[in-house]
Amino acid sequence: MKATVRQLLAGMRDIQLLKYLGPGFLITIGFIDPGNWATNIAGGSQFNYSLLWVITLSTLMLVLLQHMSAKLGIVTGESLARNIRDHFSPPLVALFGVSIVAACFATDVAELLGAAIGFRILLHIPVVIGAPLTVVLEAVAILSQRYHRLERMIILFLAVIGLCYVAEIFIVHPAWGTLLPHIVIPTVNSGNILIITGILGAVVMPHNIYLHSNVIQSRDWGKDATERHSLIRMELTDTSLAMFAGWLINSAMIVVAAAVFFRHGVIVTSIEQAAATLRPLAGPAAGVLFGIALLFAGVSSSITSSVAETNVITGFLGRPEDPHTWLYRIALVITAIPAMVIILLRIDPYQVLILSQVALSIQLPLTIFPLLVLVRNKKVMGNFASRSWELGLGVTIGVGVTLLNGLLLCQVFGGRFG
Repeated sequence: MKATVRQLLAGMRDIQLLKYLGPGFLITIGFIDPGNWATNIAGGSQFNYSLLWVITLSTLMLVLLQHMSAKLGIVTGESLARNIRDHFSPPLVALFGVSIVAACFATDVAELLGAAIGFRILLHIPVVIGAPLTVVLEAVAILSQRYHRLERMIILFLAVIGLCYVAEIFIVHPAWGTLLPHIVIPTVNSGNILIITGILGAVVMPHNIYLHSNVIQSRDWGKDATERHSLIRMELTDTSLAMFAGWLINSAMIVVAAAVFFRHGVIVTSIEQAAATLRPLAGPAAGVLFGIALLFAGVSSSITSSVAETNVITGFLGRPEDPHTWLYRIALVITAIPAMVIILLRIDPYQVLILSQVALSIQLPLTIFPLLVLVRNKKVMGNFASRSWELGLGVTIGVGVTLLNGLLLCQVFGGRFG
């Protein structure tokens, strides 16, 4: 009898868990964007499977940071942007707000450019047409859909990207015995430190941290503290599962690049070069799958980045983060303009992707550290404030990311490393 009761309770918990799965997966699509494609492909083509551990490390970092952001949204009922507005001095609010909006603009460039390149690879549509087409698609998706429908659409896109890369792995036949140890064993030297920095910077993205605190509020997290503790554990499960899916896809990018390009001695430094080289080396099917995955990644990540930046703008202005308001709709259109201008100027796509990652690198500490201050503050979080060991890990991540991003900036603006 007791066993039967335990089974019934477990079944009820499983059903309840399914209700709370979703927000983390919407976040995951943001770190499978074209910036990730560029760094992952470059890493696999230059260093074989040896940088797979970077994806593992960055994913573990993401689980902690995204969980903190989600928990902040659950406990306070407000987004990270709104909490910063409410609990920091005006000069700091201005610094954090302006910097994250600038980072979102940079993210938009990468997302729109990636989708446009996907349109060109797959359907031979010029970039100058593919980029505006992507803006139209994201505006329609955001403004005409209810949140839960948008969430399901993004999860479907994520599934398509994952299936494409699973199929590609079967096509390219990677050396499993060689790659498996590199998933957890670090390899660091003066030759690969910059690619390591680039991969970390492309995975841990500031707009995703802001977005999680907002989209998590699509669920009813209850008012009772005991119930909320249980529900927050469900959120952590959602976040962990979603980040694991992102880990699989990002790892697959490196595996495919290593199995095809490194094996043939081809160093790839751009997405278009990867697409052009993949077909003759791995066959037309691999090229088509690459184009499909890139298109879906570009469109879906552009949708989530647009949601993030409009939520950030309305949150820092203290206005409703509601797609049905005129401010939200105006912000959605205006924020796409800088990216469109840069793309239409036909600046070197690879340089654009690099500079977008630099912008994210500069801003990232300005997102991590205020988040850590808020989740540790008992006046903000009450009994849900982060414990000392969580804060310690968060500070370690923040300092580590800052130092690594400093190396990236030195490389970009100094011309060389060391």
